[in-house]
Amino acid sequence: MTSQESEASRVGQVLAQLSSSGHRITNPRRHIVTALVQAGGHLTAEEVATAVQRRDPSVHLATVYRTLDALERAGVIIHIHLGHGRAIYHLADSSHYHLYCQQCGSVREIPQSEVDDLFALIGRAYDFEPSLGHFAIIGTCGRCIDRRGSKGNRSRGTSPESIA
Repeated sequence: MTSQESEASRVGQVLAQLSSSGHRITNPRRHIVTALVQAGGHLTAEEVATAVQRRDPSVHLATVYRTLDALERAGVIIHIHLGHGRAIYHLADSSHYHLYCQQCGSVREIPQSEVDDLFALIGRAYDFEPSLGHFAIIGTCGRCIDRRGSKGNRSRGTSPESIA
């Protein structure tokens, strides 16, 4: 299967999910899902609008925002806040969290399974169920840490037990 066929298949799957849950398949919805699939990652609302308007210039920015909200309410997409105000959107078909570098703005995905133990620990220790669904874990990526290398020591792979 070519990458175009794979993208078309994924777009079809997402639209079928939307349709099977009783939602209409409109051109803006189809264009937004296509843009997110083709991006293979995360897009801001403005990036989604640019991609949609390349396909169909008649789709207004306000329509893109309303459609993003509708797709999120339908459970097809998720938005995540990065830092101060910036939000990104991605398809809701994979369970993962986001690591956002406050220095360079890079975003990395971390599978939910890799934070399940941490969430369980927080739940037991604090009688609290964390939910990071709409928020990224903000910090500094390895590349930015390495760039400032001479300014301080860098410790990779520090375990939580050694931080006390």
